Amino acid sequence: MTPVASALRAALVPVAAGAVALAGLTAWTASGAAGRPAHVRVDNGRMLLPFGVDDTAATFRLRNDGDADDELLGVDVPSAGGAMLSRTVVANGAGSMRMVHSATVPAHGTLEMSPHGLDVMVYRPPDVRVGDRVPVVLRFRESGTVRVEAVVVRPGTR
Repeated sequence: MTPVASALRAALVPVAAGAVALAGLTAWTASGAAGRPAHVRVDNGRMLLPFGVDDTAATFRLRNDGDADDELLGVDVPSAGGAMLSRTVVANGAGSMRMVHSATVPAHGTLEMSPHGLDVMVYRPPDVRVGDRVPVVLRFRESGTVRVEAVVVRPGTR
């Protein structure tokens, strides 16, 4: 056998294996079995009207249309002194706020924030009135950065 024929024969096996793998991956993706990546939509943004200079809370509805979980990693309210994810924890009849490093938004699911559960604590909030819209930036592991607005509402309203 000539050196050229030997080289072609040696190259045939990896090329054939690559073609078979590519065909299999193409069929897997086309059938929908590969799934869709996490994709979070944010709506129903609300920020409670603060009392004077007190800190306040903002809440959102996070919907994940993807086939994989996503994770809310952080939040920023550029017009405020700071913001963080927090959770209200009740122990022995007393409630307290605890910092939360992240929150999972389940695949095909919804994470509904609430002032009585998971929310965004807003430090030194801007001077706002009911109906004002406050820009908020949410950062997700898979969905990236999502910019939204929270409407200022009176505490107790929906």
